[in-house]
Amino acid sequence: MSENIVEITYCIQCRWLLRAAWLAQELLTTFEQDLYSVALKPGSGGIFEITLNGQLIFSRKEAGRFPEAKEVKQLIRDFVDPTRDLGHSDKVRDDKT
Repeated sequence: MSENIVEITYCIQCRWLLRAAWLAQELLTTFEQDLYSVALKPGSGGIFEITLNGQLIFSRKEAGRFPEAKEVKQLIRDFVDPTRDLGHSDKVRDDKT
């Protein structure tokens, strides 16, 4: 069993629980064998941060935006299994179309 733990800290004042829960579901579906758990942690002050094994991998404050599910999946994949193909989540969008 994997020991990788993801924590999503979300702002309760901003009502971002549904966004955090949806992202948790996406991660658990994609990495069902690679994650020990995905925890949702209530916070305040506009926080939306994602950590993997205690290391910050995404901060809404630092990025100035919310993460896309595919970018979080890529960040986690790069740590837990860098050779894994994420299928459509790895596809680069062609801006010419």
